[in-house]
Amino acid sequence: MDYYYSRSTKGVTNYTLELCLREILSFIKPMEVDQVKRVNTINELAASIGSIATFRGAAVKPFGSYVSELYSKWGDLDISINLPSTLQSSPNRRLKQNVLRELMKYLRKRGVAYGIQFIPNARVPLLIYKSVVYDISCDISINNHLGRIKSKILHWITELDERFGDMVLLIKEWAKAQEINNPKSGTLNSYSLCLLVIFHFQTCVPAILPPLREIYEGNIVDDVTEPSIINRRQIKDICTANIRRFKSRVSRERNKSSLFDLLVSFFAKFTVLPAHFSERAICTYTGRWEDISRNPRWTAKPHAILVEDPFERPGNAARAVGLRELGRICNAFNNAYLKLYHPEHLDKKSLLAILTRPSIYSQLSTKGSNRHNPPVGNLDYVTHQRVETLSHITHEHLPCVGTLRHVTVKPIHDQFHDMLKLDERHRASSSSSFTSQSQGVTDTRGKHLWVPRHSNR
Repeated sequence: MDYYYSRSTKGVTNYTLELCLREILSFIKPMEVDQVKRVNTINELAASIGSIATFRGAAVKPFGSYVSELYSKWGDLDISINLPSTLQSSPNRRLKQNVLRELMKYLRKRGVAYGIQFIPNARVPLLIYKSVVYDISCDISINNHLGRIKSKILHWITELDERFGDMVLLIKEWAKAQEINNPKSGTLNSYSLCLLVIFHFQTCVPAILPPLREIYEGNIVDDVTEPSIINRRQIKDICTANIRRFKSRVSRERNKSSLFDLLVSFFAKFTVLPAHFSERAICTYTGRWEDISRNPRWTAKPHAILVEDPFERPGNAARAVGLRELGRICNAFNNAYLKLYHPEHLDKKSLLAILTRPSIYSQLSTKGSNRHNPPVGNLDYVTHQRVETLSHITHEHLPCVGTLRHVTVKPIHDQFHDMLKLDERHRASSSSSFTSQSQGVTDTRGKHLWVPRHSNR
């Protein structure tokens, strides 16, 4: 049963491709110097606002990918300035705008920032700048308690499985390479990409992550209206206890898929977007697709794609995505899936070309193994375990030697649709999920491999 990864395709094994992913990760993951630069940037801002009367007594608190540890060495730094008690009792939008405007003027006067942008009419008013000394891009908001708690919960989720954080970094880098990770241009923000990875890990068979309601059943946005220390501690105690309970389940079947296979099945899963974006929401809270028509709060607003924010329900984390840009996003998923599903046509350079930006590709494609930065993570998934993610292939369905051309199994797109049908049958049971059902794959030799198409709608 261990022969899957020993199969060679034109001299390139899946083990080699897995090593390539580890090399990408070792290159994009932050080093100690990147951590120090962010700490210094935070201290620099704290020192700057200390001399402003409005900010006296204010606290400078990081959040976002830095706190969740889902950032690359080039990642932005999200910072919340928590105003002193005399001002922080529910500061309104106008007050936040005025405070950020005052900070912008002061930073310009001191000359510690460049590339300053003030975005007062954003959903959360923002001040964006780069530190002159440390060259770190900062997004500053006021009293962003919700953002801070979201970040901490995501950090706790990373502790459930090391592959989650690695997948998020790889998908973010791929999205940047494909130019679909910019909400300002109508594509996906990094938070929604993170939710897509969570959803994928929830809907693998067996599941890697639980529905997020099993981690925190409430709606965080309703429970942090009073950002007291007691309130935050309660949320932390609930989440950590539920995460510990999930990890300790003896009966839970472990998913042993490699990072490479999880990556391929991620792209395969979301090739269904054109067919479902107008009818179904991606819900990490329940860990399954949900019918948009059944929730009046979803139908009240138009959307190109609906990725529910599990901590701010029924908000749409992908609300910035436009219909025109959705086609480009779907193309990126489809193209990645079709290329990665055929490893016989894949080598290190072609994999790097799909997953990384030109600046990273040029550095990684011209060098061999990085002896100073060994591969990150446990490669036992690759060398000792049979793949479970791409398909449920039994021993008699797959020969011991050969390439994917010699056996055509039921495409993952069809498997996913089968699971959607199962979800419809079992929707009445609130505790069940379509991902908990698995179906055997019949041998479909002689049939052509499915090629994803866009919906004409």
